[in-house]
Amino acid sequence: MTLRPLRAVLVGPATPRLVELLAAALDGSGPAIVPLDAGLPPARLAEVIGALGPGSVEDAEGVTTTRSGPYEGVAEGTAVVVGTSGSTGVPKGVELSAAALRHSARASLDRVSARPGERWLCCLPVTHVAGLQVLVRSLVTGTEPVLAERADAGTVAASGCAHVSLVPTQLQRLLAEGGAGLPTPLADFSSVLLGGAAAPAGLLTAARDAGVPVVTTYGMTETCGGCVYDGVPLDGVRAEVRDDGRIWISGPVLFSGYRGGPRAPGDGWFRTGDLGVLDAAGRLTVRGRADDVINTGGHMVVPGEVAAALQTCPGVRDAVVVGQPDPEWGERVVAVVVPADPGDPPAPELLRLHVRERLPRYAAPSRVVMVDAVPMLPSGKHDIVRLRQELLRREQTEVESVIY
Repeated sequence: MTLRPLRAVLVGPATPRLVELLAAALDGSGPAIVPLDAGLPPARLAEVIGALGPGSVEDAEGVTTTRSGPYEGVAEGTAVVVGTSGSTGVPKGVELSAAALRHSARASLDRVSARPGERWLCCLPVTHVAGLQVLVRSLVTGTEPVLAERADAGTVAASGCAHVSLVPTQLQRLLAEGGAGLPTPLADFSSVLLGGAAAPAGLLTAARDAGVPVVTTYGMTETCGGCVYDGVPLDGVRAEVRDDGRIWISGPVLFSGYRGGPRAPGDGWFRTGDLGVLDAAGRLTVRGRADDVINTGGHMVVPGEVAAALQTCPGVRDAVVVGQPDPEWGERVVAVVVPADPGDPPAPELLRLHVRERLPRYAAPSRVVMVDAVPMLPSGKHDIVRLRQELLRREQTEVESVIY
């Protein structure tokens, strides 16, 4: 089998050079690439490069260095390898083909009815698949993406773009930056794709009330990013929920395999780590991560469902739910809540009652922790590892104040 060389590309928050390298990777005129954050600590960066095994590294100044030793390339059709891991642990490289990336981009453009010449604003990390896909969509349409280091109202308003991808935290900050009753520049966009993490229902309502054309997306690196929009799979994509309660995805957006690991499933179906449910019309609702399910006294609690219930409670801006070891119940349900008004947080008993009115009694949190903000990963997801570590370090009181 013919192998293609793999080059690591060290990028900053907004690196135009990556667009050029990505275009060459997609059309086959250049090596496959693995975008990496140039701002990582040197030791961590060396660890990631060693784990993903590129044959060469291009630094942020455009200087390419060939690495010593034998390095295996990637399959001929592979265009990009995306490293997936949290802030710690050994990274896993997901191999994405040019065909899969292009199909995902075209299906996304069709779904949001993008018109010729409309540009995309990229304010997500391009080392993750969501930011990378903004660049692919731009290349597919022959437009130049606007690269931004941050998503603030001024940047959004001045971008001249029609489409943008955001994570919930970015959308929340943009709405708050505009102020109550003031127009948001996002209302002038044709589409605002929202993914990376579950969006609080209140945030979606506030955005749509402000005229923001929000489209919720669900997907992962193994599916070239978002492949289900507002609960409906993109063209060519199929989503099933099987007897194990897990979401299974198939279609031309699936990854080819893991770098140095197993190839993609031979039957064309990818078993995700998420739980879901399909309604009578085939619309998908994501319940939460299967690995995060809390076993409390023999009852199975899906943290995402409890968090979603808490987010509808008056006085709650955001909420995350995790399990913690308990000598009597095995695990207990712990709610980490960001109050809308830090000076007047909702009472823990009110929060428990709010959950009990919507979910089984055992799903109500036995511990409530009030925080100013929840730690986040660069991808826009909650940093659950760091959150768990912080909770374990603190005294096990009923209500606490944690500052990040």
